[in-house]
Amino acid sequence: MTSNAKPTVAILGASANRHKFGNKSVRAHLECGYEVFPVNPRGQSIEGLTTYASLAAIDRPQLDRISVYVPPEVGLELLESMLEKGTPEIWLNPGSESPELIQRGRELGLAFVVGCSIVDLGVTPDQFP
Repeated sequence: MTSNAKPTVAILGASANRHKFGNKSVRAHLECGYEVFPVNPRGQSIEGLTTYASLAAIDRPQLDRISVYVPPEVGLELLESMLEKGTPEIWLNPGSESPELIQRGRELGLAFVVGCSIVDLGVTPDQFP
């Protein structure tokens, strides 16, 4: 990341439903100065942003962060695409992690942070009703 660039984040499982954590994360990251790339195969606009059908569709060779809000069985299918982005920080938010997913990701060389990426920003999900 260059000094003038905003940090980048892909939100896997981003949602247009403002009550879902995949939407709260989009709003929290935006508020904290990130360039946000919502990822959802349904492709509807989320919080006025272009939504990408996959990580591969994001025209960036690398992202600073990936925040995961999909079930572990879906996450398992996305590990290779996470690896291809060369992202140093992949957040497995509550409900997105499983022992199998973590083990397989580590075998591939991915570095996971298991926790809430919203709280890591210094805000809480309930700040985004």
